[in-house]
Amino acid sequence: MRRSTFIMTVSMIALFAAGQAAAQDATPLRVGQTVNGQLTAEDTKVDSEELGQYLYDTWSIQARDGQRLEVTMRSDAFDTYLEAYEGSDTGEAIAMDDDGLGEGTNSRLRFSADNGTYIIRARTLAGLEGGDYTIQVTDRGPAPRAPRPTAIRLGDDVDGAISDRSPSEEDGQYGEYTYNGYSFRARQGERFAITLESEDFDPIVRVGRMGRGGAFEELAQNDDSGAGGLNSYLIFTAPSNGEYVIRAAPLDGSADGDYELALAEAPPPLVARPIAVGETVEASLDADDGGNAFGTRADAYAFTGTTGQRIVATMSSDAFDTYLELFSENPDEAGGRYALDSDDDGAGEGTNSRLTYTIPSDGQYTIEARAFTGEGEGAYTLTFEEAPPLPAPVALSWGATVQGEIVAEDPRDDESRGFDAYSFSGTAGNRIQLIMRSGDFDTYLQVGSPEGDFYAMASDDDGLGEGTDSRLNYILPSDGEFVVRASPLYADADGLYSLELLDRGPQPLPGSILVGATARGTLGEDDALAEDGSFYDAYRITVKAGDKLRLTMVSNEFDAFIDIGREDEAGVFTSVVSDDDSLSDTHAKVDWAVEEEGDYVIRARSFSSGQSGAYALAIEPKE
Repeated sequence: MRRSTFIMTVSMIALFAAGQAAAQDATPLRVGQTVNGQLTAEDTKVDSEELGQYLYDTWSIQARDGQRLEVTMRSDAFDTYLEAYEGSDTGEAIAMDDDGLGEGTNSRLRFSADNGTYIIRARTLAGLEGGDYTIQVTDRGPAPRAPRPTAIRLGDDVDGAISDRSPSEEDGQYGEYTYNGYSFRARQGERFAITLESEDFDPIVRVGRMGRGGAFEELAQNDDSGAGGLNSYLIFTAPSNGEYVIRAAPLDGSADGDYELALAEAPPPLVARPIAVGETVEASLDADDGGNAFGTRADAYAFTGTTGQRIVATMSSDAFDTYLELFSENPDEAGGRYALDSDDDGAGEGTNSRLTYTIPSDGQYTIEARAFTGEGEGAYTLTFEEAPPLPAPVALSWGATVQGEIVAEDPRDDESRGFDAYSFSGTAGNRIQLIMRSGDFDTYLQVGSPEGDFYAMASDDDGLGEGTDSRLNYILPSDGEFVVRASPLYADADGLYSLELLDRGPQPLPGSILVGATARGTLGEDDALAEDGSFYDAYRITVKAGDKLRLTMVSNEFDAFIDIGREDEAGVFTSVVSDDDSLSDTHAKVDWAVEEEGDYVIRARSFSSGQSGAYALAIEPKE
């Protein structure tokens, strides 16, 4: 990490297992200071499936209680991104920003501080190509007194703008947000439709009341309307007589620009009619129907569900693209009404919907039937059925190949795919391989636990590399029984298939390698498995602090990937440095400056799951 007054090298640590990079020593940054920095290959790198790839530097700021800070980051070399943490950067960020400066790819992050240390990550938004940047921290001074909200009346449509002169308030997700306030009076039970649109930022509309001491008490909010896009639409029902406040704000807290705010009478409330298991409803969507929480025209159907009950709702129409959504109406769970599942085209018949779901607990539930775009209207048919209990899985023997067939009468998963279920008993740490082939459909494999509702711990679509056949490689996490679901990838497919279960045994132990040596090997199905299902050979090496090494891995048969890390007593691997394509498009190179002596493990692996073939791994000292 090169700075304007000195050069500092930090460790390149990426914790693949945790999905987070470890903290590096932070450089002090004084309030009012502007510093030049540079992100290079020597800086801390994150490279994980969850977070993607990026580089970052860390800076520390000493703050006073109540201080309102602004951190800006500018670069002509890459898209900047800022994160703020309290105390250390090992927890969750208290504020973050991508393009808040409104200058293309530069960032501006704002937050209110307590006494103590704050850590700032100055990073690339994505990718490992860094470059020069500047970072600055300023004190914004005391917050201006929030002006009295502007009056808005039913039927008004007003233009406004978020700017540096807009008031601001602390927010738990983005640190601080700016807003403009509007007040209106309402009677208990009155329903309002509030629309907030902007072409300059992603808007969020908040509604609440001003409490004691002038504190805003939020009652409802909306980010994105059901009509798609980023604009906001909120149906608000006044809980009592009185004055209410609308706050028009950017979602990311620090953006600015113009917007339009409208306060209108809400469409009629959506009233659910009872529906019974086995019932078929012939109905239509039209202009007289009520609106859901997003104001979208819909019909609602209510039923009482029981724990473990599997329901199937199917909606078909020749007039519009159908859409189904299931809600829980149980006030003692997750704060009340909340969405459980939805489906667009699961019926496998063009634009018709089929929603299959296992009810989690006794209580009241609602199905909303609407058009996918929210604007459709016309006749539709809705059937509501109870799916039969799932059949017991068929025992699957090691090394055996079974023949099966997906038919219309098979049980359906939550994606409306027909499936056959198999079970096997395994040992913790063993590698298994499942292979599914079909000439009739695109295959899909899942492995899960037999306890409770099925959930996939691993899955595969086309891992065999032979078109649409599947190969799932998986390391068993525990001793016991496991369930395999063999199905088509899509809901409307059926036909014949074959399924094979293979035991690949425990993970191979690492071999040894010395500096100056070249290891030649071949990756294949008998090799160790990484977390993403890719094959690797492991080599153990002992190094000293200060050693400088160059590792290269070349293969003409797969995309090579070098991953260097350490293993704890439980065998958990923590990556320290890795590379994919630094030598060429498919060959890897790592220049490694060792910071801590000890034993390390080098994984010579493929970049993607299922890749195999010959390779050469060379380790040599680097001057």
